[in-house]
Amino acid sequence: MNEKFEYLLRQGDNALILAQQLCQWTGKGPALEEDMALSNIALDLLGQTRMWLTYAAEVEGRGRDEDKLAFLRDAGACRNCLLVEQPNGSYADTLMRQFYFDVWHYFLIEGLSNSRDERIAEIAAKSLKEVTYHLRRSSDLVVRLGDGTEESHARMQAAANELWRFTGEMFIYDAVDEAMVKQGVAPASQVLRAAFLQHVAEIFDEATLTVPPLETYMQRGGKQGRHSERLGYILAEMQFLQRAYPGVEW
Repeated sequence: MNEKFEYLLRQGDNALILAQQLCQWTGKGPALEEDMALSNIALDLLGQTRMWLTYAAEVEGRGRDEDKLAFLRDAGACRNCLLVEQPNGSYADTLMRQFYFDVWHYFLIEGLSNSRDERIAEIAAKSLKEVTYHLRRSSDLVVRLGDGTEESHARMQAAANELWRFTGEMFIYDAVDEAMVKQGVAPASQVLRAAFLQHVAEIFDEATLTVPPLETYMQRGGKQGRHSERLGYILAEMQFLQRAYPGVEW
């Protein structure tokens, strides 16, 4: 197994699938500002996807490019965490999913900016400003809605509770993750988890939300290609054009 290739796929797939999910809100956001913000975040993530998958294709060395990796892999070959493929649901669900992802993503990208792999460090450095904005925005909205009306508070707490079981996978390291840590490519799991829990606790306290139990059983498998049925539908929509008209170019 090429651990670096697998690791790069994971970063690219997380950004790609979340971007596709956010695109589904275009024209349907609860307010014009939010509609535009989600679309811009999706574009940021797609830009990051391209950098990760371009490097992954080079590391693999089998003649595939970033487009082939994005549009010609089935669900079992995708390496995104289960969190990003969870349904958009209500705006509270989408926002809480984004917040959990943003917290983890920020500390990961911050750590990767010091990677011994110069290309990974470069990609992370280019992404850090965007990721910092994503976290600032989602944190602010969690506070505003959590400490808002009775209904907004209830919806945000319900979303926090429901999605919490998908956060642990990001810190459950397997042989691929551990190989990257050993090589000085990626930050250690315990460092990321501690920073994640601290930030979530601080924001939830301000938002008058309760952090779900830390001992909650965490769902896992996405990083190894075991996904929910939901991912198949996401890919069917995202990959239709390339599958129907192989090699088509604008």
